[in-house]
Amino acid sequence: LLIVNIVETSSPDAAQNAVEAAKTAGIPIIFFNREVSDDVVNSYEKCAFVGTNAPEAGHMQGQMVGEYLLENYDTVDLNGVISYVMFKGQEGNAEAEARTQFGVEDANAVLTAAGKPELAYYNASATDKYLVDQGGKWSAQAANDYMATILPEYSEANGNMIELIICNNDNMAEGAISALEAAGYNTGAEGATTIPVFGVDATDAAKELIAAGKMTGTVKQDAEGMASTIMTLVENINSGAALMDNTSDYNVDADCAKIRVPYAMITG
Repeated sequence: LLIVNIVETSSPDAAQNAVEAAKTAGIPIIFFNREVSDDVVNSYEKCAFVGTNAPEAGHMQGQMVGEYLLENYDTVDLNGVISYVMFKGQEGNAEAEARTQFGVEDANAVLTAAGKPELAYYNASATDKYLVDQGGKWSAQAANDYMATILPEYSEANGNMIELIICNNDNMAEGAISALEAAGYNTGAEGATTIPVFGVDATDAAKELIAAGKMTGTVKQDAEGMASTIMTLVENINSGAALMDNTSDYNVDADCAKIRVPYAMITG
């Protein structure tokens, strides 16, 4: 058995090569977390994918951002329109692409439905409305470095302060918060200004930051749920059953052996 968290997702070649190797060896292969194409999974009857529905986290995050802003608009808005920065983990990654798109689009839909203006990217002249971790590591360091560079120019004193930070994952949210704390924001102290920061993953560190009032929300990516689902497939193989047996209680795609593990919102 092969259980694979594929790294290269910008093309299907790496995943397809892994499937061909498994097929040649006559063993099952289960991809998880980073999604591979339907064509790859469907190319071998002993292949499956366990993970999330990539756009769901973006949609959930966007809804969470929009609803939070409506409830706290006058507190968040420092200069007439809510200025945001988006931290993207990796180019070409399905999760990163969906979170970057829908985290903003869905927040805007909530805002405009209530008669509020859309979010404004902090740098109006930027072609890409996000800052990407060039190392593809979704790292706290990348977000911290970006924020440390941005904050001296985009500040309350200059009247153009960033008022919202949306991150593709909690590591980047942590890095952004570290830079904000160094500038006197998001300290958790009574009376201190807190810039809303949203992430994805619901790591222990992120939940602690939310509890401390330094972070606003995150979307739980259920690692334990993925692991238990994978174990169901492993037990099938171990018992001689078909790979996708005993999955009727799971959310399985209609036309492909892909099992979707749901996300969940987490806020203070």
